[in-house]
Amino acid sequence: MIELRDLRKAFNQGRPNEFWAIRGVSLSLEANRITVLKGPSGSGKTTLLSMIGCLARPTEGRILFEDRLLSGLPERFLTEVRRRTFGFIFQQFNLIKGLSVLENVMLPAYPLGAPRHALEADARALLAQFGLADKAGYRVEWLSGGEAQRTAICRALINGPRVLIADEPTANLDTALSRDFMRIVGELRAAGKTILLTSHDPEVYDAPQVDRVIEMRDGRVEGG
Repeated sequence: MIELRDLRKAFNQGRPNEFWAIRGVSLSLEANRITVLKGPSGSGKTTLLSMIGCLARPTEGRILFEDRLLSGLPERFLTEVRRRTFGFIFQQFNLIKGLSVLENVMLPAYPLGAPRHALEADARALLAQFGLADKAGYRVEWLSGGEAQRTAICRALINGPRVLIADEPTANLDTALSRDFMRIVGELRAAGKTILLTSHDPEVYDAPQVDRVIEMRDGRVEGG
């Protein structure tokens, strides 16, 4: 599904403080699997995930999605692919305070131009699926940790992405919520989603739902 070919990423290239965060990573990532990138802070896993999700471009190498070259696409086409193909769950969830749960879930879909009534119906259906129907009008700052987590998942799913990407999704969650997150992720895989996670949390990489763990260190893949 996703092919990485000799991927490299440099920051401050050509300067005295040049740093290569990714150093020649080649991987094949299969569809409908839960894959975890595991490694210590600074290992490059977040940078690699950002490039897979088209949030950053590689300095060298190629990224292919179903044999289509993504890494060379012009920015406007890359943005369209990103919006329609990938859903993102960020470490801090990045919910926008002052807006309601419903409004937060709908936000990523506005650029795709769907009628508001259809978009709202889709968002409410997702909230109901994740047990948040009665929270739709709540401001996100009123939510518990578990409710914020599920809201972030709904937001990531609003555009019907084929690939769900989550960077350290359990970093700020207790054990019970971490296990609940992995249960939800397993259900999403069963529904046909491909899941890519970064984590150094054993509740994630040792979870029974995980199909593959790829270990990273110093910008390189150590196993997988």
